[in-house]
Amino acid sequence: MHPRNRHQDRYDFTQLTRELPALKPFVVRTPDGQASIDFGDPNSVRMLNRALMQSQYGIAGWQFPAGYLCPPIPGRADYLHGLADLLAQDNGGTIPRGRAIRALDIGTGASCIYPLLGHVDYGWSFVGTEIDSAALASAAAIVSSNPGLDVALELRLQNDPGLILKGVVQAGERFDLTLCNPPFHASAAEAAQGSARKWQNLGRGSSAKSRPARNFGGHAHELWCRGGELAFVRRLISESAELAASACWFTSLIANGAHLAPLKQQIHKAGAHSQSIAMTQGQKQSRFLAWSFLDAGQRQAWRVERWSAAGA
Repeated sequence: MHPRNRHQDRYDFTQLTRELPALKPFVVRTPDGQASIDFGDPNSVRMLNRALMQSQYGIAGWQFPAGYLCPPIPGRADYLHGLADLLAQDNGGTIPRGRAIRALDIGTGASCIYPLLGHVDYGWSFVGTEIDSAALASAAAIVSSNPGLDVALELRLQNDPGLILKGVVQAGERFDLTLCNPPFHASAAEAAQGSARKWQNLGRGSSAKSRPARNFGGHAHELWCRGGELAFVRRLISESAELAASACWFTSLIANGAHLAPLKQQIHKAGAHSQSIAMTQGQKQSRFLAWSFLDAGQRQAWRVERWSAAGA
């Protein structure tokens, strides 16, 4: 994990159940006597993450309707810490902090996870977009449950599910970075197969009758789209080229490392430069792709205009 990630050690279930007593019924003992939860049970996973948000980040009321994606918090935090390092490259190695730093979270989800973590850890302000009005309402309820968040976190509905940036980025608006966790699978059947593999990896067998819905949940639009991850990020790159001045850095998580080469080629053809940043959580290897239409000098001018004046 990233060295600034708050989740380096084993979960302290004594502290977590003290912070959120509702977690206690879900705590079990492993064969070696350690406290844990059943990570194959979506209700247990949701309650653990709710306790983490309250205990580690001070976020109350982190609840959302069943079925929506319940994000694995340590991995989501790693993406944000990597983004902070990306911005620091253009700021003399110092991470710019505070509300002057504006981030656009594409597909913020019912949990509003990235804006919450990014604001707590770095003080950044966020605009979160969603194509699902119910998910957006859930995110808004979480924000309203925490006094002061509404001045830093804005939520916008993307009315056209065929668009990503266009329609939510306003004329003349600028963001220091964008972030995105794109739908990975290319079809509902492929998503179901992926769920089955995860269930088997948890040692639960392959019977559909024996397994619940995905342990981390997820509605259709969160899990798959036509063409999968590659097609989605290709669309994002194309739209970013039309809105090149809107962001200093555009970024997206890339689950499949084989997608990096064709995406970097597309970015180069669009007139931008790119870099991929690797992340590791335990045995899991992940990465995000970042690209900018600004050269080093232009990014320095951006820094002076937007960050230095605000003391970021």
